[in-house]
This record gives sequence, structure tokens and C-alpha cells, in this order.
Amino acid sequence: MGKISPVSAKYIVHTQIQIDGVVDKPDVIGAIFGQTEGLLGDELELRELQRSGRIGRIEVRLDIRGGKSSGEIIIPSSLDKAETAIIAAALETIQRIGPCNSKVNVENIEDVRISKRDFVIERAKELLRDLTSRVLPDSREITDQVAQSVRMMEIMEYGKDRLAAGPGIEEGDEVIVVEGRADVLNLLKHGIKNAIALNVTSIPETIKELGKRKLLTVFVDGDRGGDLIIKGLINAGVEIDHVIKAPDGKEVEEITKKEIHKALRSKITVQQIKMELGITGRENTEQVQVQQPREIKIENKEPEIIQPQKRTIKPELMKFKDLLDDLVGTRGAYILDEDMNLLGKVPIMELPNTIRNLNSPHAIVFDGYIDRAIVSAAEKSGVKYIAGMKSRVNPRETKIELITSGDF
Repeated sequence: MGKISPVSAKYIVHTQIQIDGVVDKPDVIGAIFGQTEGLLGDELELRELQRSGRIGRIEVRLDIRGGKSSGEIIIPSSLDKAETAIIAAALETIQRIGPCNSKVNVENIEDVRISKRDFVIERAKELLRDLTSRVLPDSREITDQVAQSVRMMEIMEYGKDRLAAGPGIEEGDEVIVVEGRADVLNLLKHGIKNAIALNVTSIPETIKELGKRKLLTVFVDGDRGGDLIIKGLINAGVEIDHVIKAPDGKEVEEITKKEIHKALRSKITVQQIKMELGITGRENTEQVQVQQPREIKIENKEPEIIQPQKRTIKPELMKFKDLLDDLVGTRGAYILDEDMNLLGKVPIMELPNTIRNLNSPHAIVFDGYIDRAIVSAAEKSGVKYIAGMKSRVNPRETKIELITSGDF
């Protein structure tokens, strides 16, 4: 008996049967062949069609309940539409199956190609979704990825304690002290190159030496461990200038660029953190694994910072805030013209010479302290505005409008 491959069948005839009695599957198949024999002529004889493979294996499903049988007849066909419809109609002429009366009703003729087409459409949608989710990054994303990998390759070992640090430790006058190598990598990834790891098993001499000649900002995790590290540094005699804490419950190594910049803008002085933590003198209130320092008097070399009164910033100058945020940790400076267009970006060390050589720059925004040298060079070049993180110059001593991050 022939059998059509599911691949080659074009149509499937679905037929329901109701039988007034109990019969077996061979009785149903025998009735199909016997009662349609000679009905449609030689060309549509079911036995011949099945031998030639144009009609597939007839499948019968029966359910016997309460002395009656019901079920389904399924016939695959590779004939054309008209011939398949004729075969289906012929099935409804069957009136008896075995010794019992029966009723046969063709429910539908399924076009296998439509089912395949639906499958193709749904599968194509899935493949397209997968393809679009793995789309190639644009040029900006590629540039960012390459820049991040280069920055992370710049991590180095610093000092006799071989501490993990960024390449900008010696470039500026401020250093950010973090807990471990992973913290340095995260800051480096976001463009902050002046960080150094503490590796908190003991307070390294390298950190103490840096505190004597640079402004130290301690950046710790937002948990109790961060407070212990701050206390340990203070008790060890490290000259800290500012303290920054990550958001509550977060570690420096996991925070985003936006959270880093927000934290940097919120740094507080060491005197404030002492008051918050209840530190007086050099008491050892917590069990922190640090080397016992030599007896020295802790004098915080707090630079003379002019704290301007809070004032309202003109709307057109609010652009300075975004530029300051963008510059945090870069030790760089933006120079703007009268239309607030960017003329260029230079390192802070080159800023005075650059100002002198430019033709009437309008504004300067930089990542650092506004000092007398920068103000003097700016006055000679006709600069109207200077924006920095903090100011060491009294605003009344210059005609230039001085703006700090605290004004926003």
C-alpha cells in the first residue's frame, strides 16, 4: 500500500464519522475502499491512487462510547484541488461500516502549502528578530568600545608599594584614592585617570607621601566598610582633603558614569566627614587593619578656597554645568567663543599659554581650581567667564565672572 511523504502531500482531507455500533479500524478502511469502488472511474479509483502514491496512507481514529463509535478519517492527497474535492465528496456516500449504519461528514480540506507558508512567515519573523538584536554597532559605539579598552590598558603600578593607578597621577594637583584595582578600572573606563588603589590591608606609605604633596580625595563604597576606610586613613595620619561616597549600598567598581560625576560634585571636606563619623583627634574607634602611624600632628592642608555665595545663574550660562560634568576627572579645559561654540579642548597645564595665544576667547570651563595665574592670563585676553570646580580667587578681585560647580 502506497504512502505519501508529508513533504509531497498538498492537501489533507479531514472527515468526521458517526457509527451506530462498535466497529474496528479495518472495518472503516474496508468500507472506504469497498463503497467507493467503481464510483469515480478507473482514474480516481482509491486503490490505484494509493498504489501510485497519489493518495497517502489512510489514518483512522476511533473513540467507542456507550455502544457507539465516532472518530476521524484523515487522507493525505497529492492530487489537484478538483480531484481531491471529488475524493472527499465520495467519502460522504458511505452509509454502512461493518454491520452498522454510519454517517460521514467532510469537515475541511487543508491546504498543506498554506500551513507551510504560515510556518515560513513566523519562522522568518523569529530569524529577523534575532538578526536585528545582533545588529552591528554604529561607528560611535565602536569608537567608545575601542577608547574604553585603551583606557583600561593604561592602568599602571605606582610607587614603591606598586599600587594600581591611572596614568594621570602625576599630571595634576589632585589624586582620587579608591579601595581596589577594580575601582581604578571603572574610573579609568569613564575617563578619570588620576585614581589610585589603596589595597586596604594596611595604609601604604605611597598614599601618605601623595597626601603631603597633592590634594587627596578619598572615594569609598556606600557602606559601613567605606566609613571604616575613612577612619583608618585619618587615624593613620594621611592628609585627606575631601571625601566622596558612592550611592548607598553600591560599590565604586559598579557605579555608572552619571553616578560617578554626581558623587564627585557632592564631595565634602574632611572636617565634615569627621563630624559625621564622630572622629575627634586620632582615636581608634573601629578595628581597622592599618599600620600604626608615627606620632604626627594631623594638619589638613586645606587649600584656601573661596566659597562664593549661592547665586542665580543666567539661563544662557547653564551650558557650563554640562561642560563641567563632562570634564570631571579629565584635567582638561574647554575654550568657548561668544556664541558658546567650542573652540577647543586643552590640558589644564597648557591653559595659560593657550589663552594668551587665542584671539579674544569668551569663556573658559575646566576641571580644576580657579587660581590667580589662570585669572591673570584670562584678564589679558579679554575672557568674560571662567567656570571651574572651586575657586581660590575672590570674585571681587577681578572683572571676570567666576562660576564654580557649587553655583549650579
